[in-house]
Amino acid sequence: MPAKKALSVSGSLQLEARGGKLGGQRWIELLAAIGETRSITHAAKAVGLSYKAAWDAVESMNNLSDRPLVQRAAGGKGGGGTTLTPRGEQLVQTYGAVAEEHQRFLERVNGLLGDASADLRMLRRFTMLTSARNHFSGKVVRVKAGAVNDEVELELSGGDRLVAIVTHESVESLGLKKGVEALALVKASWVIVALDEGPAMKLSARNRLRGRISKLTRGAVNSEVVIGLQGGNSVVATITNASVEELGLAEGKAASAIFKASSVILGVAG
Repeated sequence: MPAKKALSVSGSLQLEARGGKLGGQRWIELLAAIGETRSITHAAKAVGLSYKAAWDAVESMNNLSDRPLVQRAAGGKGGGGTTLTPRGEQLVQTYGAVAEEHQRFLERVNGLLGDASADLRMLRRFTMLTSARNHFSGKVVRVKAGAVNDEVELELSGGDRLVAIVTHESVESLGLKKGVEALALVKASWVIVALDEGPAMKLSARNRLRGRISKLTRGAVNSEVVIGLQGGNSVVATITNASVEELGLAEGKAASAIFKASSVILGVAG
């Protein structure tokens, strides 16, 4: 059995007349069954309707159609029966032709979709709204277990890596292990900006993502600094205007975004 696609398009047909909706596939199946059995009782049973529900549907279709679709045949050995009018027969045939074309259309559309699992995962990420300015998508490359907390390392889409410290319970409940796709959230106020000039400093913060300042927006008290990373991602930091002046920050300068591993919040798509 072929694997089911993560994303596919489906649809149903709905017939409409000038007076309103005639119904969908089930009503057409009822008409077709009446044409085959010449009995409302047998037709209702064939499509899973009660006798009353079948007659209600027939009366509604007759009222909405430009001409009657079903008629009672009086007399005869069996006391008459129920048959389709020529207009009813034509409607069943038309619906069948349209249904075939509709199915071919869906098959063409689904063929264009291909394997959309990656797109579906991306859409799930977009629907997650948080107050954290920095959202990263990556894959777990290492999990180091500790007595209370575990160290989880993610490789981002551009190749940069970040480390998070979370409880062992969180690692288990989120199912974090090597190869699992995860999201990392970091608030802009938790990010320290440093210029990549002069001798390298040794810091206790585990994460230092290098890049260049791509945007600098000043506010009344604080400034927003966006650092474009080499891999294509970006990190947003909120720092004081005084810090911007002291560091001489400007767009285009090489800079690093520094934050603690304990400042990283991890999540997985549901």
